[in-house]
Amino acid sequence: MSQPDRRPDRWVILAVICLVQLVVVLDNTILNVAIPSLTRELGADTAQTQWVIGAYSLAQAGLLIAAGGLADRYGRKKVQLLGLALFGIGSLGASLATDPGQLIAARAGMGVGGSLLLATSLALVVRTFTPDEQPRAITVWSAVSSLGFALGPVVGGLLLAHFWWGAVFLVNLPVAAVGLVAVARLVPESKDPRGDRPDLLGAALSTAGLVGVVYAIIQGPGAGWTAPSTLLAGGLGLLFLLAFVLCERRIEHPLLDLAFFRNARFRGAVSGGVLVSFGLGGSLFLLTVHLQFVLGYDPLAAGLRTAPMALTVVALNLTGAGMRLTARLSAPVAVGAGLSLLAAGLAAIAVFGHGGSYPGVLLGLVLMGAGVACAQPAMASSVMASIPPEKAGIGSGLMGTLSELGNSLGVAVLGALLTASFATALPAGLPASAARSLPEALEAAGPAAAHQVRSAFGDSLTGSQLIGALAVLLGGLVAAWLLRRAAAQQPVPAGAQPTEALTTSG
Repeated sequence: MSQPDRRPDRWVILAVICLVQLVVVLDNTILNVAIPSLTRELGADTAQTQWVIGAYSLAQAGLLIAAGGLADRYGRKKVQLLGLALFGIGSLGASLATDPGQLIAARAGMGVGGSLLLATSLALVVRTFTPDEQPRAITVWSAVSSLGFALGPVVGGLLLAHFWWGAVFLVNLPVAAVGLVAVARLVPESKDPRGDRPDLLGAALSTAGLVGVVYAIIQGPGAGWTAPSTLLAGGLGLLFLLAFVLCERRIEHPLLDLAFFRNARFRGAVSGGVLVSFGLGGSLFLLTVHLQFVLGYDPLAAGLRTAPMALTVVALNLTGAGMRLTARLSAPVAVGAGLSLLAAGLAAIAVFGHGGSYPGVLLGLVLMGAGVACAQPAMASSVMASIPPEKAGIGSGLMGTLSELGNSLGVAVLGALLTASFATALPAGLPASAARSLPEALEAAGPAAAHQVRSAFGDSLTGSQLIGALAVLLGGLVAAWLLRRAAAQQPVPAGAQPTEALTTSG
């Protein structure tokens, strides 16, 4: 296959792709600080506010693999344009919603558009740049993804401080409009030159399975992990995914070639991607709780105090410092070192922040940012380099799926650990239901036991953060071992990256 030409406008194309990526990722967390406004102005109850937030992630995660296959089959540029249109229409509908049901539906529509955008963004980056420039481009793409995830609460807080809640959606419209024009004019078209027949059954099974699993993860902490709705959704999701695996093993042109998972490099990069998202999602959730309930910051102040992690990622990646450092390291070392730094940051927040010290939290955030800057580009490059170039859409969609699943699992698992530990540490006589939140526990305990309740909450928070740090560290070592094993079995020439002949439109 021929390599893509060195386009003179390639960095402008990257800027457009990254701008769209930033807004899509940012919308995962931008609503976290708007819950009081939604409750007050739309009359949304707790379950409805959960679904306003969860519908976006659910639609996104459930459709990403299918969206990647659609992009490979029909063209990544076409799918990117369709995604921008759906994302913009969904954002407009969300800003005009007058009741919770309308807002949930609009958020789901935004998630569908977001899945098409996430499933094509990394593939378009790889297809636009020549192999020697792909590591630098992927590094910038990774930095922007991390920035959007961390800045969501900050941007949401700033908009809510000056405008009504619908402003958090209207801000997406100019980006969607600019993206439509720029992608149509600048981005080259690319698709699978073999033109495989679409795997409609595989797309349906993967979507149904992922929707069921993600639904169970989102509902578990609130409804209960043993609640009938949680068990039914999770069980059906797993059955659909099992059927998807059996289907993909038997058809001629599968949506996701399961042979990819026999590649140790692919398995190492995939496991590392899940762990980064698990650590980021879970730790930011616990950190927000820590800053508001332990250190007493309001939502905007808490969001601003999480920004150093994102700023560290940007400072290391966009200045090229991170790339120059990781370029001297092999992929196993970069992933292992990055996830070790991420784990160290989680541990630092747990240990030094336990006594109410923000400087200790700041140290942990900087370490986490350095870890993400080191590990994420190496993992993205490893995933894209370990699959056939004509399946770049599937690779991009799979990376997005791992990010969504890892984020949801991080929040659910570490949140559940916090609740369980807090319930066992509460003073005698308090109902277990009081452990659902610190305010409920304080109200049930009364002034006399308030100090004991706060101490129990702080200890439980620290324990959950340390468990998360240990999980990321051990998983990082396994991911690095798999990557090293793959490198030993099949050395990759320096600078080797997936390439593909471009099908240029117009």
